[in-house]
Amino acid sequence: MAGGTAGEQRRAGVRARVPLVLAVPACVGLAFLVVPLLGLVVRTPWSTLPEELARPEVWQALRLSLVCATLATLVALVLGVPLAWVLARSALPGRGLARALVTVPLVLPPVVGGVALLLVLGRRGLVGQWLDAWFGLSLPFTTAAVVLAEAFVATPFLVLSVEGALRAADRRYEDAAATLGASGWLTFRRVTLPLVAPGVAAGAVLAWARALGEFGATITFAGNFPGTTQTMPLAVYVAMETSPDAAIVLSLLLLVVSVVVLAALRDRWVPR
Repeated sequence: MAGGTAGEQRRAGVRARVPLVLAVPACVGLAFLVVPLLGLVVRTPWSTLPEELARPEVWQALRLSLVCATLATLVALVLGVPLAWVLARSALPGRGLARALVTVPLVLPPVVGGVALLLVLGRRGLVGQWLDAWFGLSLPFTTAAVVLAEAFVATPFLVLSVEGALRAADRRYEDAAATLGASGWLTFRRVTLPLVAPGVAAGAVLAWARALGEFGATITFAGNFPGTTQTMPLAVYVAMETSPDAAIVLSLLLLVVSVVVLAALRDRWVPR
């Protein structure tokens, strides 16, 4: 007992000591990320804050942002979890190429992603022309286009997170379920998903946060129509051209919402 206690104390001491070569860049990195946000708080026009927040278009844009980011996350979950499983567990040829293609939206300029969506799903796009001719369905410059644009840029975050969780999960539980006669679908639902649930939750939160801040693909594919496609990032962009103080207030509101949601969910997807 005494040896164990001494060992725990030694390990705690090792964890407590932070080498200076790591502490300095860590502090600079933290400042690099936090100081711009503090600048936003400092420059906020607090005297006109209630007046700016009272404008109905602000809450309209915020509501649209939250709804579209949530729907985009659901789309990412429905499509991304199976895709991550295929990348992590299957032996399909070309899996490495598929994995590389999944990461493309992460490095692609969002406005390019919006142009790509427009060329495929636009009224004269490769798929969009048939959707319009057969079903009378036109996606660009609608609320659905906002959801699709946000899902396009957010899904890779979920796929990478879930794939990492799948690779780290102990496969012996799945092998045991298969040995007992469980089907692949039953094993996935009753064994695999519970094993990787924290990874799925982490990916969903990251995807939601990415979708909430999406701008380039949204304005290219969905446009900027108040009440229909104008999300908070687009409202901030418009306000910057006419009223910088209003843009700061909108940015602060979006920042507060993001921080509150992420802080509330963090303990659910990051172990203490």
